[in-house]
Amino acid sequence: MRTLIFTGKGGVGKTSVAAATALRAADRGLKTLVMSTDPAHSLADSLDLEGPLGPEPVRITKNLDALEVSIYHDIESNWGIVREHFAQLMAEQGVQGILADEMSVLPGMEEAFPLIRIKKHKERGDYDLLVIDCAPTGETLRLLSAPETFKWAINMLRGAERFVIKPILRPMSKINPTLNKMVAPPEVYEAVDDMFRQLEGVTATLANPLETSIRLVMNPEKMVIKESQRALTYLSMYGMTVDMVVVNKILPLDQDSGYLNHWRDVQQRYLQDVEHSFVPLPIRRVPYYPEEVVGLEKLRQMGDDIYGDMDPTAVLYDRAPLDISKVGDKYYRVKIRLPFADVSQLDLYQNGDELVVQIGDFRRVLTLPTSLAGLEAGQAEMEGEWLSVPFMAPQMASR
Repeated sequence: MRTLIFTGKGGVGKTSVAAATALRAADRGLKTLVMSTDPAHSLADSLDLEGPLGPEPVRITKNLDALEVSIYHDIESNWGIVREHFAQLMAEQGVQGILADEMSVLPGMEEAFPLIRIKKHKERGDYDLLVIDCAPTGETLRLLSAPETFKWAINMLRGAERFVIKPILRPMSKINPTLNKMVAPPEVYEAVDDMFRQLEGVTATLANPLETSIRLVMNPEKMVIKESQRALTYLSMYGMTVDMVVVNKILPLDQDSGYLNHWRDVQQRYLQDVEHSFVPLPIRRVPYYPEEVVGLEKLRQMGDDIYGDMDPTAVLYDRAPLDISKVGDKYYRVKIRLPFADVSQLDLYQNGDELVVQIGDFRRVLTLPTSLAGLEAGQAEMEGEWLSVPFMAPQMASR
């Protein structure tokens, strides 16, 4: 199953582009699911449906299904028993009502559930293509980093169960009523283990360009282009492959747009910036339509304008954003592709078998392979758009 994830700054037309892509693939005979993970859902409006979409797939055309993710539905379905236990613990401490419910949601959980859906559909084999209409860029980055965040929280719970609760606290709780209220029953930790199993393999799927591609949607505007450049940096840092850029809402050159003529000229200058900034990624241009892109007919027109005769599911660019190689017999080199990275905001340090890379407020934790265990990171440097980090024996790294 191919997965295409569409992201970009709010208001650039991600939902329309995602829906047009899904419809075009479905028209070509691929069984397709388009899924919105944006809390401010607009997928149903884009498809011009009479009512809202729900958390389960709804048939749109012969080969096209659609759904809008509901975090409340997903939490209740996958985490209900755990949430109930934590809510009871909060109530014992005087935390009541909705605040207790909110505190029972672990970090990264809201972003983890849509990713679990990807794995479930992949295992079932019920679709050829999954198209994800993501929230604006910042939310998308949290979504794609969720496996690392949520895995840490689940590991903490599993460790507590294995080394403290099961051998010590649970036996004591049988004779201590107060402790018995606090110790979670075994089925709570069974639910935790089930969640852990569901998350396994998700990161590998997202990082495999043959399975998953990210597509950036933008308008020819300065702030939007800058945010898209930052998104490409962060997505590369998370190991995701961007294989196409879609520039939406371009004013036509061959028509008099009245007071918009000046803005049309400004757009043309920014389009040159896009071409220079995102080369060698394929860049597709979409015109500014005279009417809203709503309904299947207009979405088909947009799909034609984006892809022409191209297969919308094709892997358009597959250069890996991460490379690990051995340099002679002395050391290894880890290279991370970070286009547009601001070196002044770059921070890098090693924590055991993890390499932590941080740019501004975004952090990527890379688990180093076994061959690098026991080695230390040396002096990092930028080589073009690649961050290059040597790993060598401790005595060499300190020189």
